Amino acid sequence: MTAQPEAAQQVLLRVAQLVREVIAEEWVQDVEITLDTSFADDLEMESIEFVALAEKLKEAYGKQVDFAGWLAGMDLNQIIGLQVGQLVDFIVGCLSRPETE
Repeated sequence: MTAQPEAAQQVLLRVAQLVREVIAEEWVQDVEITLDTSFADDLEMESIEFVALAEKLKEAYGKQVDFAGWLAGMDLNQIIGLQVGQLVDFIVGCLSRPETE
């Protein structure tokens, strides 16, 4: 990961919190969400949950982090293989750029 460790850690904690809110199942509270956690295999997230996560990320980070647009640029295999660390890197990268609007 190329992101600053402190910034990445803060984003990881926030993403883990949002993922738990979106999944809203008791079992996910006991799952350790790390940079290597897979959305599909480890968290068993479905497409509707990705939509809900996109909304929560928009609320948390504003227009600066376009999760839906980022996902739209991926093929199905990339989305299926997506790990939390990739999302964290994406968010940290977005937040490190100056806002243009």
